[in-house]
Amino acid sequence: MHSTIRGGVWMLFSALFFAGLGISIRMSTREVHSFEIVFFRNFFNLMFMLPWLWKIGLSGLRTEVFGLHVTRASLGLISMFFWFTGVSMMPLAEATSLGFTAPLFATIGAALILRETVRLRRWAAVLIGFAGTLIILRPGTEVITLPAIYMIAGAVFVACSFIAVKMLTRTESPNTMVLMMVALITPVSLIPALFVWQWPSIETWMWLVMVGFSATGGHIFFNRAMATADASAILPFDYSRLLFVAVLAFIIFNEVPDIYTWIGGAIIFGSTIYIAQREAVAARSAVTGPSGGEMR
Repeated sequence: MHSTIRGGVWMLFSALFFAGLGISIRMSTREVHSFEIVFFRNFFNLMFMLPWLWKIGLSGLRTEVFGLHVTRASLGLISMFFWFTGVSMMPLAEATSLGFTAPLFATIGAALILRETVRLRRWAAVLIGFAGTLIILRPGTEVITLPAIYMIAGAVFVACSFIAVKMLTRTESPNTMVLMMVALITPVSLIPALFVWQWPSIETWMWLVMVGFSATGGHIFFNRAMATADASAILPFDYSRLLFVAVLAFIIFNEVPDIYTWIGGAIIFGSTIYIAQREAVAARSAVTGPSGGEMR
């Protein structure tokens, strides 16, 4: 199987798992607070990764940049609080579409924080992506809801986490980054959960396990997809996440996405695909050398 097709298959599995994550969060919030769900997401994520930690040993936690790991973990945890709360309160297809704005914010962060060169085409893609966001939010015709603001805030913190990851990749292995993330945020996420703690019923326990399982599986398949083929080639498959979410939300919650969600989501995702494609071109140019006046 060609690497692009294989990577696309992994991305489809990732999209399905992340769609299941949204469903599991919504089902869990019928009984427990989103802060508690964040804790169990990280707790079960850690449990699922213990065999891997046992295999590589504590050497996987050695690092010279512990402070940067703490920063990355903090950003990731804050994004979870915003994202889980937003998902629990608004239509899942709309929440998923707004979540796709994270790469747009990451492009801005790369220019401001990492001092990367971002030229006209990529800035245009960012602006077009935010136009798609406005189509979904429709400011002026409706009041922008608090859950939508949660989703946008979550995307901002996810983007900041992307920047921290990019800085970590200069010195850290993927094993160290993943293990440090779950090791740090699992105990910390317990603190806010204690203030809203309620013991789940057996059914909710099952959904909480599914939250951790879906999140772990989604990230594993996503990372495998990214390692298999160019991001610009396989990211279009990630848009299937919106389709999976729409179908599952309709079957389980009788939610029907409006036309603005589909149009805005398509625009947002199209702009992120273009940005990924320009990143791939820039990466190849850095390896092969300058090729003339290429605009990123």
